[in-house]
Amino acid sequence: MGGLAELTRSLAGLQGPVLAHLHRLVASWGPLADLCFADLLLFVPLHGDDEGESQRFVIVGHVRPTTNQTAYRHDVVGTVVDEGERPLVAQALRSGTIVEGDVDLSDDLGRLQVLAIPVRWEGQVVAVCSRESKPDLGRQPGELERTYLSVFHRFAAMIADGAFPFAAEDAETEEAPRVGDGALVLDAEGRVVYASPNAVSALHRLGVHVNAEGERLADLGLEEVAVHTAFAIGAPVTEEIERGHEVTVVLRCLPLLEDGAATGALLLLRDISDLRRRDRLLVSMDATIREIHHRVKNNLQTISSLLRLQGRRLTSREAKQAIEESVRRIRSIALVHETLSQEPTGDVPFNDIVRPLVRTVEESLGSPDRPVRFRVEGDAGRLPARVVTPLAVVLTELLQNAADHAFPLEVPAPLADASEEASVTVHLDNDGERLRMEVADNGVGLPPGFDLAGAKGLGLSIVRSLVTSQIEGSISMRSGDGGSRPGAVIEVHVPLALAQHVVR
Repeated sequence: MGGLAELTRSLAGLQGPVLAHLHRLVASWGPLADLCFADLLLFVPLHGDDEGESQRFVIVGHVRPTTNQTAYRHDVVGTVVDEGERPLVAQALRSGTIVEGDVDLSDDLGRLQVLAIPVRWEGQVVAVCSRESKPDLGRQPGELERTYLSVFHRFAAMIADGAFPFAAEDAETEEAPRVGDGALVLDAEGRVVYASPNAVSALHRLGVHVNAEGERLADLGLEEVAVHTAFAIGAPVTEEIERGHEVTVVLRCLPLLEDGAATGALLLLRDISDLRRRDRLLVSMDATIREIHHRVKNNLQTISSLLRLQGRRLTSREAKQAIEESVRRIRSIALVHETLSQEPTGDVPFNDIVRPLVRTVEESLGSPDRPVRFRVEGDAGRLPARVVTPLAVVLTELLQNAADHAFPLEVPAPLADASEEASVTVHLDNDGERLRMEVADNGVGLPPGFDLAGAKGLGLSIVRSLVTSQIEGSISMRSGDGGSRPGAVIEVHVPLALAQHVVR
């Protein structure tokens, strides 16, 4: 079963502006289903049926009400029916008028009350919107139901005239109010003729405690910009009304049109104070997290500076080297926290860390007697913060390992061709499921019989532990194929699906 676009193109032959009109209808008919307390189905006639044959339809859209029980337990989108099953739909299509009556369907559905509304576009009936509900036997509707049904019939007339859905409609958001959140019905002068109980509660939150019926919004102390704009342009307008920092109500004005002129409006209200409060809390938490990253970075830089001072006082070459390695590891972690302090989300563009990290290592490891060129290729994309930190340390260790061992001073030239420079290349590749980080050099290659699992060096031990334990990845090392100077290739693979939830 396909969606609206696929069904209308393949089975009904509709496309372009007509299809866009139906898309707008399906996107905006949620409030209509709530107003009529019934399911709404969109029927499109199948193309290719011979004249004189029974007309067939395909159901391309279905919305259930939030104000009443649904008549359909199962999804009916994609179902093909003929006019014998849906005579009122066929009648509305042919006559171009709204048709009302009862229809006997399957044993599961039984008898349904149907209001078939022709969907008109540019003067042509292109589909039929059907309101369908089970009959309420012996039940008298209250004022709210009578008012909602009256407003629905005005929208139904707009659909039949081609005035609904609106040609220019502001995009609805998840916070857009529904009918059940609160509804005001306005007349042509913008006066309130009906206020639902939930709308009254929303007005109370805004400080309006008088009877709203018969009053304009301005008389209630509320702005009328949304109403005036909706009446003027003949399209919905949404705005938020705030009362201090504690109360926020979103207001959506749907104009009711007749012959192109606004004869009233449906004003939907929703109290979103809790949502805005959570938004402010999230902003505050985000700022706090950034500040924490900033302070951690500063503390790490302080530790790095203290280690450098301590290193200058040492006389042992091995001790100085150990201090320098520790400083580089700390700087790599500090660089990650500096990036995190500037990112609004928890995901970090890893390349933004790799390039300055490589530059830092290059500056600290480079020797004027034997310069090593570092290059970065590819794109790692955005990675979770919990993966970025260990991965940055891993890269630092691998770069340091390459500079220390790939080009030893006792070897007269890094390459068979002395005219070429010594180089270390970092290649990054992210296919959406797995990240591959490769560090390759053109140095002397791995020693005979080298085994990564048995390597005793501190740097490779750190790399092995971080890759396998913290990010649940894998690492491999091999000699390249560069002839007399084969070089070494180190590959780190990180499964991104696991990286999203790995916590150690």
